[in-house]
Amino acid sequence: MTQKAGVDGRLFGSVTNTDVAEALTAQGFEVAKSEVRMPNGPLKTIGDHPVSVALHHDVVVDVTVSVVAEA
Repeated sequence: MTQKAGVDGRLFGSVTNTDVAEALTAQGFEVAKSEVRMPNGPLKTIGDHPVSVALHHDVVVDVTVSVVAEA
């Protein structure tokens, strides 16, 4: 995901579960925002962040969200 960020790596804003769900849907995976679990809250820095996606009651998938600064 690409977001505006300062020189210190902090984002102007944040990446939320809605943003992650939209990005996964754009890649061909049907994911609702309620299925995206962000254990540490919205992402506020660039880098790789672990996020869980609860596809079913018994099926939880861990994915890594890479946040990079806009050029």
